[in-house]
Amino acid sequence: MQTLVSQLTTTFVDDAIELVKGFGKVIVHITTAPIERMANACDVGGVLARRRAARRLRAARRPHGMWKPFGSLHHLT
Repeated sequence: MQTLVSQLTTTFVDDAIELVKGFGKVIVHITTAPIERMANACDVGGVLARRRAARRLRAARRPHGMWKPFGSLHHLT
């Protein structure tokens, strides 16, 4: 049986981790936004839209892997 202190500590640590993850996602979005805008402007044939649709279908079927903030930009290299 857990004590109240250990439950509060666990809850606080879990919330702090989720808060840091949220801030990380915001920072990644802010940093990659100019690159995404440039890529979308250069996408004449609609290749990126098709890749995003295919990625959404794959992501719906599999569990999430490791956190890769720039993984969606692999096609730019």
